[in-house]
Amino acid sequence: MASSIGFRIARLPHLWRSIIDRRLAPLGLTQTRWVTLYHLWKLGEGNPQCDLARAIGVEAPSLVRTLGQLEEQGLVERRACDNDRRSKRIYLTPAAMPLLEQIDSVVLEARKQMMAGLSEDELDKLDKWLGVIEANGLAMQARDQDSPSA
Repeated sequence: MASSIGFRIARLPHLWRSIIDRRLAPLGLTQTRWVTLYHLWKLGEGNPQCDLARAIGVEAPSLVRTLGQLEEQGLVERRACDNDRRSKRIYLTPAAMPLLEQIDSVVLEARKQMMAGLSEDELDKLDKWLGVIEANGLAMQARDQDSPSA
């Protein structure tokens, strides 16, 4: 059984995003755009582009293109940082808020449906276990980066 856990953990984010994508399609949002908007909303406004890219897990050039598209739609605004004019901070526009509320509603309903059959205690335990697995993986990654290649 333990051998299938990794595959399930890997499959779940794809399944999750596929469900959300299908449910957000009527709003005309691609996965890249809704994920970017949602992360920006959850992180809070005024974050530098590089922090947003790290949070999403994408390369900066990909994010720049997506932010340009969202800016054209009037959903985000990029402003130069006060202390570094080359760096940009990202802000949501008032037009983004109704859309984000719809995204949040879809995400919350999907989460509720995906977690059906699990008690609060089970969800707390699952969250704890996933945290342990994540911490172990991050430690492994750090060790691998610190050790010279063979």
